[in-house]
Amino acid sequence: MTILLFGVTKDIVGSPSLSIPTASITGRSIPKTVKELRIFLGKAYPELSKLSSLAVAVNNSYAQDEQQINSYDEIALIPPVSGG
Repeated sequence: MTILLFGVTKDIVGSPSLSIPTASITGRSIPKTVKELRIFLGKAYPELSKLSSLAVAVNNSYAQDEQQINSYDEIALIPPVSGG
């Protein structure tokens, strides 16, 4: 599963994308919903949990926490945007 990162999320992770294995070699459960993905990423990158809002897009549409995800989906993390 590949996740595209933008803005501050890219800075937190240190890369413009993040790959999550689709098979669990480590014995950890693999995210199957947007909510599980948020929890998974929050544990791996605690700074992501501190963002005031973090939108998740699945296949170019904003996704709710209950939406199912799989390794073929295009997933993006969209951080809060400050205007000016």
